[in-house]
Amino acid sequence: MIEVSAVPTEYINVCWPQVEEYLEGAAKYTHGRYTVGNIYDRIVEDGYQLWVAFEGDVILGAVVTNVLVYPQKKVLAMPYCGGVELHRWKDPMLALLRKFAAQIGCEAIEATARKGWAKVFKDDGYKEQWVTFELPLQGAGNG
Repeated sequence: MIEVSAVPTEYINVCWPQVEEYLEGAAKYTHGRYTVGNIYDRIVEDGYQLWVAFEGDVILGAVVTNVLVYPQKKVLAMPYCGGVELHRWKDPMLALLRKFAAQIGCEAIEATARKGWAKVFKDDGYKEQWVTFELPLQGAGNG
């Protein structure tokens, strides 16, 4: 049976060896913005939350969240996610994150992700708000 849970900060190092590989994959898709070490630092030093999906002693997935407070809206951001067998743990994880977000006064959960994630969340009320563009400076007459 799949279970999902927040990981208290004092237990991050206990589960880190199992989630590091999953989050390494997530870091790869930041295209040089973050390393898995940066993600670890965000959890331990910056108050980001680590959530895991597990079955027995095996962790199947990890999600990292943080709270963003905009001038007019508070949201739970989900910047990093990784694991195996997502189809087995996505729904219980999303239910827990929605509950947590509501309890702390958030209006939504947001994520910046690859386009493929749109398919993952299509049945969950996903709504595309914007597209992020990255315009490289190299070769544009700037260096």
